[in-house]
Amino acid sequence: MSGVMVIFKVYPKEGSLQAALDEIREKLSPKDIQEEEIGFGLKAIKVLFTYDSANMSSSQIEDSLKGLDSIDEVEVEQESLL
Repeated sequence: MSGVMVIFKVYPKEGSLQAALDEIREKLSPKDIQEEEIGFGLKAIKVLFTYDSANMSSSQIEDSLKGLDSIDEVEVEQESLL
């Protein structure tokens, strides 16, 4: 039973950056969320979550992100114990 911090890099569907930001904030309540320039005007979203490993896993959060309508791709960028 320990705290875990995970950062996801989320790629919104084309033209859906603001919708993705709003959807993530409303439905998943992350600790932090930031836009990241990835080149040629494209942006990804970095999303920070913390959770108790006894009650949840990063794969559950990842599945929740992938289930959002405005999200194209999700990858774990960093994960560590708190």
